[in-house]
Amino acid sequence: MKRIRTLPELHWSECWLYLSHMAKDGPTPKRKDKVALNKINAITAPVTKESKNRDKATIRAQRTAAREAYMRGEENALPLRDKGPVKRFVRDYIDSRRNVGEYFLPVVASVLVLSVIHNKYVSIVAILFMYAAMLYTVISGFFFTRKIKKMVEAKFPGESTKGLGMYGWLRSTQMRKMRAPAPQVQRGAKI
Repeated sequence: MKRIRTLPELHWSECWLYLSHMAKDGPTPKRKDKVALNKINAITAPVTKESKNRDKATIRAQRTAAREAYMRGEENALPLRDKGPVKRFVRDYIDSRRNVGEYFLPVVASVLVLSVIHNKYVSIVAILFMYAAMLYTVISGFFFTRKIKKMVEAKFPGESTKGLGMYGWLRSTQMRKMRAPAPQVQRGAKI
């Protein structure tokens, strides 16, 4: 029968725990060095400042190209709300006309400037002018949406007209230079 020796009887060179884990090969590595070793990805190259700047430049160029294509009205660059021949027709119809709604923002800006003047008559006239422009924009928008829907039904039979009136009216209330996608037709063009 083999006798089991107790721990005090063991010599330190016979202890497997001491041999495998307690031997010191060199100085303890710094934490940042160990963390850096864990962050290495075998699939991609290490990220450097130059590669980050190159990636940023590439992404910026892609965004610029996509924005320019969107503003030109290219079908593949348009979001879903602007895609299709029906929406293009509505955009072209609106862009070929002059609407009072597109002047609403400058009217509000002028009312803001006139309201600073401490003459109550000027302020009242400016505010009444703003409300008249707003009321006219809303009423003309109502008739405008009905007209757009009738024109779409006549030109594109079987196509849904849901949301087209509001789409057209909202576009007509934007100033021409601020419309996105940019107008593709001149004012007064026959649609």
